[in-house]
Amino acid sequence: MKDLLYLKDDHLKEFIEKLFISYRESFNDAKKTLEKYSLGVAHHRVIHIISIHEGITISNLLKKLKVTKQSLNRVIKELKNFEIIEFKKGEKDTRLKHVFLTKRGYKIFDEIFSSQKKRIYDALLNSTSSEVNNFNIVIKRIINEKIRSSYFSSR
Repeated sequence: MKDLLYLKDDHLKEFIEKLFISYRESFNDAKKTLEKYSLGVAHHRVIHIISIHEGITISNLLKKLKVTKQSLNRVIKELKNFEIIEFKKGEKDTRLKHVFLTKRGYKIFDEIFSSQKKRIYDALLNSTSSEVNNFNIVIKRIINEKIRSSYFSSR
């Protein structure tokens, strides 16, 4: 632990490079599935969030993605045209549109998730409980509290 007190820029650059590479590799696993359905990374992000936050509103989806309405509208329109998502009016407030994955959407999500799951599962399986817990703590700290609370809360 004492080494951490003396982290130099070179150590941090190396760590950032590892984050880039791990991101690239884990999302590369999903690339074949995305291409098969003529989808890209933006579509994947939306599908993933909707799978976790079923019935999310467009407003909350915008907050979680931190993108412009214009860019989200393009992706939402394409996902709707591909019959991957559907909208339902809110029961309490019919002005609100809630977004859900269709059967086809869940099928695509499952394909993408399965392709990514193996790499993550293998890495976690080949780590000790302590390593997994510590990694999770560090990742949460990298994500910082403000982002974490807004991302993981609203529906």
